[in-house]
Amino acid sequence: MFQIFNTPTHPEDGPPRLALLRERLALAGLDGFLVPRTDMYRGEYVAPHDERLAWLTGFTGSAGQCVVLRDAAGVFVDGRYRVQVKSQIAPDHFTPLDWPAIQPADWIAGQLPDGGTIGFDPRLHTTDEIEELREKGEKFRITYCETENFVDLIWQDQPPPPLGAVFVHPLELAGEPHAAKRAALAERLRCKGARAAVLTLPDSIAWLFNIRGSDVPRNPVPQAFAILHDTGAADLFCAPAKLSDMVRAHLGDEVACHPTGEFCAALKALQGPVLLDKPSAPVWVEECLTGAEPVLASDPCILPKARKNAAEIAGMEAAHLRDGAAMCRFLCWLDAEAPTGALTEIDVVTRLEEERRRDPLLRDISFDTIAGSGPNGAIVHYRVTTDTNRRIAPGDLLLVDSGGQYADGTTDITRTIATGPVTAEQTAAFTRVLKGMIAISTIRWPGGLAGRDLDSLARAPLWRAGQDYDHGTGHGVGAYLSVHEGPQRLSRLSEVPLEPGMILSNEPGYYREGAFGIRIENLIRVVEAPPLPGADNRAMLAFATLTRVPIDRRLIDLSLLDAGERAWLDTYHAETRHRIFPLLSGDAAVWLETVTRPL
Repeated sequence: MFQIFNTPTHPEDGPPRLALLRERLALAGLDGFLVPRTDMYRGEYVAPHDERLAWLTGFTGSAGQCVVLRDAAGVFVDGRYRVQVKSQIAPDHFTPLDWPAIQPADWIAGQLPDGGTIGFDPRLHTTDEIEELREKGEKFRITYCETENFVDLIWQDQPPPPLGAVFVHPLELAGEPHAAKRAALAERLRCKGARAAVLTLPDSIAWLFNIRGSDVPRNPVPQAFAILHDTGAADLFCAPAKLSDMVRAHLGDEVACHPTGEFCAALKALQGPVLLDKPSAPVWVEECLTGAEPVLASDPCILPKARKNAAEIAGMEAAHLRDGAAMCRFLCWLDAEAPTGALTEIDVVTRLEEERRRDPLLRDISFDTIAGSGPNGAIVHYRVTTDTNRRIAPGDLLLVDSGGQYADGTTDITRTIATGPVTAEQTAAFTRVLKGMIAISTIRWPGGLAGRDLDSLARAPLWRAGQDYDHGTGHGVGAYLSVHEGPQRLSRLSEVPLEPGMILSNEPGYYREGAFGIRIENLIRVVEAPPLPGADNRAMLAFATLTRVPIDRRLIDLSLLDAGERAWLDTYHAETRHRIFPLLSGDAAVWLETVTRPL
């Protein structure tokens, strides 16, 4: 079993830990300390060793920050976690704060009218973050200084740093030798006049060297750093115990391997212009570049990694078909069992994982499965535990967001399922969400547009009803890499142009706090749009759908769908039946034929 259901920390654990932290801050003469979710590799998901935010506050979301002051402690979260955070922290000691509407620097200034000194761990924050804090703090006599990590000092049973094995990602799945990738990026460095590029993001390093790792749950990446030189040679920095002889042979003579502790010295030895991705590189990395001239530029792996090649696309397509079959077996079982009222959320998570584990290519789930029934469905990133496990009553809406990490691809799918009679309010909201998902699925657009230009298409049906959702419409997805991958997004904040080969999620939703949640999610791939008959056929882009799993028609108000939307859904279901039916047998095959009949 991949997923565990214990509660990692309880709200009552927070106050005594907070008191210990404040004692340490007082001894150090500090007025506050920053406790971010991130680790020194700046990944969204962190190893148990780096779960400082959860350990201190109880909040387990994948994004957030706590600012601990002498008399206040604010936990900053975005719209995905506004409901969740209130149930996980001790409200008498921690205050949930709505980020980005409330910025940490502004809140700190309001709490410290006479000024003060705030400590931070330079491994866990980027230069951009700290520069913004310092610029705002100057007006209020608030300074930010580098310190040791005070959470680590009081966390007596902190797990050790991970030492997960690194393994080779086969060429037939990677699609390009790592020597060719390094040579292509080195040429770009030379064109920019740079001598080297500093790489700090584990998924970039995994992609560049055609390796994968096992340091972080759900994400097959190695915790490592790297330097790519303009010759195409590279230096890789990670714990030596992670690298087998097979991996070292795969890396070859042009990739020198070093212990992580030698990274700073290697940075100090660099000379001349060196590319540094300031939004992702920690403060301490830039401080180690004492002999070089930092040139601020995006991580050179980011865009090539996002633009999947033919082999990666083929792997993703194959993984999605097998994952679709697992989902159909699961949904067939759920339709039979949910009306009994005997199932719990943990039963749902366990059965779905069992179906995926039948595939020998499954390596892990791609994130902890979200199975929220009734009011728990309104918690956008709900994770069931033995403390929150809820029995699914017939008639509850059940939101299931899940995915698999397969050797050939990464999946992420959400379906909202009726477990009994549904209300007019629920079907109307579900249909508006579906209309938004179809709008994204069918849009054609000229090249150069970004996610912010398309995001409103998914929201428009909800907006017309005075509704919305507090998360992006879609995130990038890696090819047997991180399930949340940049830089592409479907979001009102994303300015990155969408390009062929990029894979994203398409997941509008609606959440009624205390009642139910709705989300429908497919993964989609950016493609060149096929020509239209009789049109002038300007070059356009479009989306091709990867996910093949039926959408629950019991929740659709057909009167709200237009002819084009009905046609899309019928075509989607027919294609799903055509591709998935050969992978099923017995009851699941019969179920699939039934639920994919034309409207």
